[in-house]
Amino acid sequence: MIRLEKICRTYQLGGQPVHALVDIDEHVETGEHIAIMGPSGSGKSTLLYTLGCLDRPDSGSYWLDNREVARLSDEELTQIRRHLIGFVFQSFHLVPRLTAAGNVELPMVFAGLSRGERRERVEAALASVALSDRIDHRPDQLSGGERQRVALARAVVMQPRLILADEPTGNLDTTSGRQILDLLDRMNDEGVTLVVVTHDPTVAQRADRVVVLVDGQIARRLPGRDVMGTANLFAPPQSQEAPG
Repeated sequence: MIRLEKICRTYQLGGQPVHALVDIDEHVETGEHIAIMGPSGSGKSTLLYTLGCLDRPDSGSYWLDNREVARLSDEELTQIRRHLIGFVFQSFHLVPRLTAAGNVELPMVFAGLSRGERRERVEAALASVALSDRIDHRPDQLSGGERQRVALARAVVMQPRLILADEPTGNLDTTSGRQILDLLDRMNDEGVTLVVVTHDPTVAQRADRVVVLVDGQIARRLPGRDVMGTANLFAPPQSQEAPG
């Protein structure tokens, strides 16, 4: 589903170049569950925004669902973000004045779906995250875990084939975080490709494999099950392999 070839992204900060991504090569197969880890400033969020067509690389090629992203128009990118990708963020990004149902309905309003179809999908999406009884509650009437479940329902209501999650448990207690991860795992089991940015090894160990970024480069790749027992996980790329 995803192919990255020599992806680079540089920002200017205080007049100095910051190399957020450096020659990133990566493949993600349809239905895979990938975790992206790394220390603060390693390029994790930049990579996720690139995957989500929210940011464009300075160089390199990004192929998504057999289409080269650089060749797509702004309208085509909008359609990809609307129909192919679901986003889940640490800070929820819910509209405060809207109910849970209203927040979940928003992507379908922009997509032009009929009122009847929107209502059916809202009910199904909120039922899938066990929030049917909170459908008319606003975000300030929900717990943090419930707000993240509303955000997850909104992310999947358009039935995307790729979910990008940026620290989805970062603002949650342990129990709520586990519930969100279980829901994401279930969606992945149903065939949705899942890419999760996290700093937490207990989150990353659920993934099929983990990509570790350090200083904008891929420092290592390893199976998710090996994350907890790996020393020096964030060591610089040049120190990962012994000579010869």
